[in-house]
Formats: sequence, structure tokens, C-alpha cells
Amino acid sequence: MAFMSRFSRSRSSSRSPSRKDSERDSSTLTVSELERLLYTGKTACNHADEVWPRLYIGDQNIASDRRELARLGITHILNCAQSKWRGGAEYYAGMNITYHGIEAHDSPTFDMSVYFYPAAEFIHKALTSGGKVLVHCTVGVSRSATLVLAYLMIRQNLTLVEAIRTVKDHRGVIPNRGFLRQLNGLDSILRESRKTPLQS
Repeated sequence: MAFMSRFSRSRSSSRSPSRKDSERDSSTLTVSELERLLYTGKTACNHADEVWPRLYIGDQNIASDRRELARLGITHILNCAQSKWRGGAEYYAGMNITYHGIEAHDSPTFDMSVYFYPAAEFIHKALTSGGKVLVHCTVGVSRSATLVLAYLMIRQNLTLVEAIRTVKDHRGVIPNRGFLRQLNGLDSILRESRKTPLQS
């Protein structure tokens, strides 16, 4: 309940910014400006932090702790750092967890944008069915944060700045510069699509 009230405050403040803020938010920020924004707010991380109702960003430690996953009631896991050397879906056998793995690299040259919509759909389906989702990578600050930000933009209609502020209220994250550029591109596309009225 405390989370929901904190969340409501953070969302309402990001949804009703001052005139100056809304002018600033109306254009996309540079990568350097986004990085400055990311360095504000919460900088600490737990092994998992709830950044949106029933949506957690976490690290490899929480993903391998079956007892803690059960305690949190996690029903869906999106692993953004899947590799052939670490366990995948088979690790969660018998836990009634729906697993999806993405072999993404935390490199500014890696194209994470191809996963924005599939990841957003996985998260959306899980949350609308009443599930609890853990999105994780190795440390839980770049790859997983990038896909959660994309979800908030695609499915919750937040701008990139609003999505960053929402997540930063609950977890310190810092997507790499390449991922920030890709998120900026998504932000521009979504802004344009929302300006265009639907043709009948």
C-alpha cells in the first residue's frame, strides 16, 4: 500500500509538471541530459526493486534465488542477459514461472531496440493477467532498465523523461549511452504517433 501511494505521488508529479518542465519535456533531451537526469533521485539498488506495480528490476542474484522469488510471488521472468552458460527456463522448473530470455549485451553498439516491443508485450501480458514480473540482467541497471523504460513508454504512454523519473523513484539505473540513444529514438517515434489522429 505504501508503494502505491508513493507511486501515485511520483506519477502525479510526473504527469502534471510545471509549465517550465512541460516545455522542457516537450522536446527530446540529449544523451548527456538524460544521463544527468539518471544521476538524480535514487542511486541505490537492492537485488530487486519494484519500479511499477508488480514490476521489478533486479540482478542475477535475485534471479537465482528460488526462495526469494517465491516469497515475492514472481510469476514471470524476463532475463535480458541470457547465455548458454547460465540456466534458463529449466532452472525454474516446478515454480510455475513463465520465462523469456534475451541474449543482449551491455554494449553501446548492441541493438536493444529490436527487443523493445516483444519485451513490452511479454511484460504487458504478465501484468494484465495479474502476474508479477522480474526483469533482470547481471547487475540490473542497464539492459533490464532499458526494457522496463521501453515498456513504460510503449504500454503506459509515458515519455522517456517520465519513465526515467518513475523508475528512478525506486531504483538507481543507468542504461549505457547506446541504449539511451535507442530509447530517445523510440520516444520520438511514439510522440509522432500520438500526434497523428487515427484515420478512419
